[in-house]
Amino acid sequence: MSIRIAMALTATIGAGLLMSTAAEARPEMVGAHPGDYSPGTIVVKTNERKLYLILDNGHAVRYPVGVGKSGKQWAGTTRIDGKYRNPAWSPPAEVKRDKPQLPDVIPGGSPRNPMGVAAMTLAGGEYAIHGTNVPGSVGGFVSYGCIRMLNDDITDLYSRVSVGTTVVVAR
Repeated sequence: MSIRIAMALTATIGAGLLMSTAAEARPEMVGAHPGDYSPGTIVVKTNERKLYLILDNGHAVRYPVGVGKSGKQWAGTTRIDGKYRNPAWSPPAEVKRDKPQLPDVIPGGSPRNPMGVAAMTLAGGEYAIHGTNVPGSVGGFVSYGCIRMLNDDITDLYSRVSVGTTVVVAR
């Protein structure tokens, strides 16, 4: 490869990295008007692609998230029913039907595991709030209904909440 081609390639990759709009792990303290939400509640606003942890009557921690793609979105109230570090992942039937080449189980810690470094399962379904092995997907409509977070952000949220925490998903 010539020096000129290598330099052009380097410049192109560098420009692409500078122009990237991928979400960055940075939980933000924001003002909040929780309304009907009590402190400790997780509120996911899918149209904003943001997750809020209500701290008190005027403050919340906000995180960027990836949410359900078209036809896979849902709204409602549930609770965290499990917390797991480096969880193994078994594709739900719907995912397996769409992607039959997936293995039945991807071990925790594998770079191919879409759950990332931690997951909190939600009661009443096959959904979770979890990390990701594709950080560029955070901020988009990308999942089968799960709430996808950057690994640093799920680690932070995981440390702040417990099993039984109320989760409200609103559009």
